Amino acid sequence: MWAGASPGMRALIVFANLASIGCLWWALSDSEISKLSHELRTLDWRWVCAGAAADILVYCVQGWRWRILLSPIANLRVTQTIRAIYVGLFANEILPFRTGEVIRCYLLNRWAKVPLPVVLSSALVERIFDGVWLILFFALTAIFTPLPAFVGHFAWILSLLVLVLVGLLVTVFVARRWSERLVAKWPGLVRLIHDLHAMGKSKSFYWAFLASLPYLLLQVGPVYALIRAFRLESETASGLGMAAVVTVVLRLGTVVPSAPGNLGTFQLLAAQALTLFIADQALAKRFSFLLWGLVTLPLLFGGFVAMALTGLKLRELQRQAQGVR
Repeated sequence: MWAGASPGMRALIVFANLASIGCLWWALSDSEISKLSHELRTLDWRWVCAGAAADILVYCVQGWRWRILLSPIANLRVTQTIRAIYVGLFANEILPFRTGEVIRCYLLNRWAKVPLPVVLSSALVERIFDGVWLILFFALTAIFTPLPAFVGHFAWILSLLVLVLVGLLVTVFVARRWSERLVAKWPGLVRLIHDLHAMGKSKSFYWAFLASLPYLLLQVGPVYALIRAFRLESETASGLGMAAVVTVVLRLGTVVPSAPGNLGTFQLLAAQALTLFIADQALAKRFSFLLWGLVTLPLLFGGFVAMALTGLKLRELQRQAQGVR
């Protein structure tokens, strides 16, 4: 983790981990964690299994979307993109600052011989797609449910960032040569503009954008399933509405750097979102731990299997990915 890291990066890693530890301490305090064993026995495990299945399906859809986005450049198998995504997710649970994003791109470059700058460009486009749909989802959710002020602040910051990125993307599409001349001193940016322009010319670019909607909506599935398993629905709050709010808060809040796996940050965000609907904060805190387990354990298992199939150790794969230029 520390190899090759600048002093500033090391300080940021330390700060992110300390903040996550503080969040985890808050989630554990006054959570009446001893009640968790009884709640586990009384859960409706059919809904828990449905939530785990939905969580797996989320990343299968992401792999399908990634294949669509890159289809004008390479004839990829969806199993390749899904495997790369799961290895990247596994790395994100262990390594800081979403290192898995680079690793998954490197794997596709290695397996399918897709130029690494092209794959990295596609990952950037994916994030822009996600940001656009998330802002729309946030706006729709806010119409029906009052959200905490900090969520609105995050949403405005993300909206501004997404707006800037969309503006740059549109500029690349309609004025490619002007954009390339503007950054002619930086060959890497020229290549990025070329790759983005090539993707934007294809119909698959717009199909991938549409595929980003089910990718986002499916992320509500595990949250809704656990709410049903906990029997938290009431006459004043539907399970689907609660799940939508929790999903929005989690997606917006986990944009900022945190400990691997978002441990601590995840629990704080999920518990705070749930207390908009239930008065029992201790129950909300225990729910946050079970939700973290529901979305993390299938990911870890799938990532471990995908990682084993590569025949490499994670640290070795990280070094190889960082060494590619």
